[in-house]
Amino acid sequence: MSALSDDSVVIADAAPVVRRLPLWRQLSHNTSVVAGAAVLALILLLGLLAPLLDTMDPSQINPSNRNKIPGAEVTMRLDDGSVVGHTAWMGTDSLGRDVHSRVLYGVRVSVIVGVSVSVISIAIGLLIGLVSGYIRWLDGIVMRVMDGLMAIPAILLAIALVSLWGSGLVTVILAIVVPEVPRVVRLVRALVLSIREEPYVEAAIAAGTRLPRILVFHILPNTVAPLIVQATYICASAILIEAILSFLGVGIPTTTPTWGNIMAEGRQFFRIYPHNILFPGIFLALTVLAVNIMGDGLRDTLDPKMAKRTG
Repeated sequence: MSALSDDSVVIADAAPVVRRLPLWRQLSHNTSVVAGAAVLALILLLGLLAPLLDTMDPSQINPSNRNKIPGAEVTMRLDDGSVVGHTAWMGTDSLGRDVHSRVLYGVRVSVIVGVSVSVISIAIGLLIGLVSGYIRWLDGIVMRVMDGLMAIPAILLAIALVSLWGSGLVTVILAIVVPEVPRVVRLVRALVLSIREEPYVEAAIAAGTRLPRILVFHILPNTVAPLIVQATYICASAILIEAILSFLGVGIPTTTPTWGNIMAEGRQFFRIYPHNILFPGIFLALTVLAVNIMGDGLRDTLDPKMAKRTG
């Protein structure tokens, strides 16, 4: 009996060996990440290959092609002056421009805005959040400034900044970055306040490690996963805000094809020719939805707590 009891104790005490899959394998097993990435990749591919997908000059005006329905045959003028037939797969707008061409070329603007705002916001917010979360006397001052910025709705702050700085791609990007930075700062600050109490950080402080080295080698690596997830949400928000600014006429100039500009120019004839708003709206909704779904999947995979709940 004693031998059996000893064996049972040994078996009970033996902990199961858990082998953690590589990160890329975990992501490939997450349906949200795969679905969101697939839709986003398809939209990006359409934007990059726009010149090869039966498109014409998105800014070419032809009054004889005004307000054609999707699938109608229209004429287009080539660079050498010759006129050829062309199928307007998404119809034409009130100036005779091909909506199909403008929507596909608009993908590029949305991607540039979304990625640029994400990278700049994360970079600035990470720097401020690290310093604010670790230096106690500076934390109160910085966070009050961040709270003041967050008290203003993001779209209203962006409109005010664009009105002050003027319209343009760079201006729109910077105007969207300003309201997004406080959200990153608060996230990084919360992480730093938690990480700085960990034993390995206290050991580094006791060993006389300099502050920059503590921030870079001990605290920064633990903020990467949450920031990657936050970057996806910022990207989706930036694409949506850019479209709103362009729709309101205070964003990127109308000479540049963007989804917001296309919808703004087609709203007067929406009841008669809904395709001017329908197609860019579908692309905008799919892009924002794909980025958000991918962000949810990344959160579930990179956050150990969420992984345990869903596992």
